[in-house]
Amino acid sequence: SEIAPGVYVHRGEVADVAPENLGDVVNIGFVIGRDSVAVIDSGGSRAIGEEVYLAVRAITPKPISHIILTHMHPDHVFGATVLAEAGAEIIGHRKLGQALNARAETYETNFARLIGPGFSASRTPLAITPVSDSTVIDLGTRALTLVPWETAHSESDLTVFDTATATLFAGDLLFDDHSPALDGSLLGWLRVLDAMGTPPPARVVPGHGGPVLDWPEGGVAVRRYLETLRDETRIAVADGLRLSEAVATVGKGEADNWHLFDLFHRRNVTAAFTELEWE
Repeated sequence: SEIAPGVYVHRGEVADVAPENLGDVVNIGFVIGRDSVAVIDSGGSRAIGEEVYLAVRAITPKPISHIILTHMHPDHVFGATVLAEAGAEIIGHRKLGQALNARAETYETNFARLIGPGFSASRTPLAITPVSDSTVIDLGTRALTLVPWETAHSESDLTVFDTATATLFAGDLLFDDHSPALDGSLLGWLRVLDAMGTPPPARVVPGHGGPVLDWPEGGVAVRRYLETLRDETRIAVADGLRLSEAVATVGKGEADNWHLFDLFHRRNVTAAFTELEWE
């Protein structure tokens, strides 16, 4: 769907990766400039990357110059090689290449098991141009600002801001409907949420759900979840609870607010407890 002039977004399913969805569980976008197109995220399999390529081609014949990956998680990256083969440069956070190199075998094995034959020929993208500081990509009278963040949702989060329409692609720094997943730093994630709305976006595309949210209203639910996780984990630590006891109680009041809560929440508590017990 075109959510703003020249800005298109596909809403992934709010579901776990499975054979029936081929890893189509994340939001994927593209922005059209005068000269070329940039794609943001690429889905969880080569098959989804092929669908992204065809979706772009259905709208414009302009070359796809960039595929921008918002972070390292496999549901966002496995379609990227298709676009690279079509001539796109893969771009990501300065830590993205190292993170994917370290996890490539595990990611490929796990997704092959979850998706089955539909994952055939999917490969982890490894040739990635790193972004170390705020960087502007020019698509031809269309500027995209890429910002790499401190460790937050993951160690390799990067946002994309389309200046022409004030549209912010937040990746998994924002979740809607789909349970948040913590694979980085809880405190870092809260700091990033404070900082990433500058300049103020007219709309935000989360990594899951939405696919279009207002700002700052669109960040309220994630912030509430993370603050609950922080505050109740700190209480558990102060009360001397063991990790096994904390995962049974911390944040349970959030369960009705998110799909896939049981799939992700215990891991989130484990990550939060590990971070906060040494404050």
